[in-house]
Amino acid sequence: MRRMALYVILIAGLPLALLAAALPVNSFKAQGIDALDCDGPASVLMIALPALLLYAGGMILLHRDRSRRFHRVAALCCLLISLAIGWNIAAALRESYGDASIEACA
Repeated sequence: MRRMALYVILIAGLPLALLAAALPVNSFKAQGIDALDCDGPASVLMIALPALLLYAGGMILLHRDRSRRFHRVAALCCLLISLAIGWNIAAALRESYGDASIEACA
């Protein structure tokens, strides 16, 4: 029953995780405009950090119980989602702490 609740929580958090992985760090560059977006990295981090905590925690809990193959597959899916979210978080931090953004967005 406990694992079923974990799967329900992971499925309910999937739209948040997909949004966190697909949200552009700089919305102006995504539109083709070469401009600095001061609010973009913060909005990505605001959505991506809870999703990363959810799926990284789910990965750890599912990996601890390796008795069933389905748990291993679900832990692997959580790992892949966490890596995609982590990649977007790293891009947001690079954009946020870049030389141009430190001067312009201070």
